[in-house]
Amino acid sequence: MSELVYPPVIALAKTMFRVLDLRLTVKGSHHVPRTGGAVLASNHVSYLDFIFCGYGAHESRRLVRFMAKDSVFRHKVSGPLMRGMKHIPVNRAAGAGSYATAVSALRRGEVVGVFPEATISRSFTVKELKNGAARMAQEAGVPLLPVALWGTQRLWTKGRPRTLTRRHTPITILIGEPMDPAAYADANGLTAELRSRLAALVDRAQREYPEQPAGPEDAWWQPAHLGGTAPTPEEAAELDRPGRRAPAA
Repeated sequence: MSELVYPPVIALAKTMFRVLDLRLTVKGSHHVPRTGGAVLASNHVSYLDFIFCGYGAHESRRLVRFMAKDSVFRHKVSGPLMRGMKHIPVNRAAGAGSYATAVSALRRGEVVGVFPEATISRSFTVKELKNGAARMAQEAGVPLLPVALWGTQRLWTKGRPRTLTRRHTPITILIGEPMDPAAYADANGLTAELRSRLAALVDRAQREYPEQPAGPEDAWWQPAHLGGTAPTPEEAAELDRPGRRAPAA
């Protein structure tokens, strides 16, 4: 199938990385298979995570088809781009169709990107995971790879103003070893192991990150357990509670 939209978008993203002098660290990219289907399951701390998760597959020359909420596909600007890159819309009220589309893509040999936390983690720790990524990998018979992203929240995250022109920001992308879904009795067991591996990768990315907050006013992007002022997981869960209005950033 011809790819008329994705390559120019990648070129534009790489230009943005150079202009902003983003300090990208990518480790484990060799784990992404060069052929055949695979599920990339990433933590979620920023609205830009799909860009950087996809970049992690660049060395293997793979184009990642991300599952994203269908409202993004209805937007007059992002919609045509998302459709042109063959990403997969998700209607949370009727998810069976998007799930079937993703499994079909995996069986055709595509790489599908998923954020199994479903929403951005305000605490910048790994939340409980939905089991859809594991179920897809098991049904399609493809490897499941954990992906940890860190630093992306400093550009644009939930409850904070966008700083898309921020320069020299370190961004870490860690890709873990492939998990064989056949080695697990069910999707819940695979999901539990995925969360364990993802949490370990995120912890590694956080502790190896080359910068620390410049002071108390800058500590918002650091998780509470590392001395930052981000909400604790319990506080984040309360902020995400339906009907709860978050304070203005």
